[in-house]
Amino acid sequence: MPTTKTLREGSARKRAAILSAARELFLTDGFDRSSVDAVAARAEVSKRTVYDYFGDKRTLLQAVVDAVGQSLITTVRRTLDETLTGLTEAADLEDALIAFSMRIATDMLGSAEYATLQRLIRTESVNLPHQGYNSMADAPDEAIAERFAAFDEAGMLHAPDPHLAAAQFIALAFGVALDRLGSANAAEDARVQPLVVEGVRTFLRAYRAA
Repeated sequence: MPTTKTLREGSARKRAAILSAARELFLTDGFDRSSVDAVAARAEVSKRTVYDYFGDKRTLLQAVVDAVGQSLITTVRRTLDETLTGLTEAADLEDALIAFSMRIATDMLGSAEYATLQRLIRTESVNLPHQGYNSMADAPDEAIAERFAAFDEAGMLHAPDPHLAAAQFIALAFGVALDRLGSANAAEDARVQPLVVEGVRTFLRAYRAA
């Protein structure tokens, strides 16, 4: 089970090197065949440093998954800032929401980071804290809900429950593609885009302010 010892924060450079080395080894060799010695050697740190920073190999795996998840959350927030900031007219929402959704469907869902997260969750679930562990959890919903709350306050959307609106937006924009195609990665499948566009339009028919 994960360690309960007090861990060192230590050097950010060494921590990043350990996480990078562990990620590469867990992906290429698998968790069980990747030793702490191998991680330390690849990161060019001592084995003791790995244990001091992460405690044990399972905690290190969780840290790798968490780091990838945080990177993806950062992508979601950056994309929100770049596509859904500065809007003042409800008429602009459709194009902006489609732009946001397509960026997520290509830049994020088509990224190596996303592929890494999905692979680690799928192949190493027995070594993570619980079945279906996902460090992203509800973070994308929270980020989108914050933006929808602002749109509701500005009278551009009618979203009295922005968290519900965010969950339904994600289901409509990406859920249908996931159900029908098994993926919402528009970088690999041209069939994703029309489903995303129609999902956004369906969402707006329900939530656009009167």
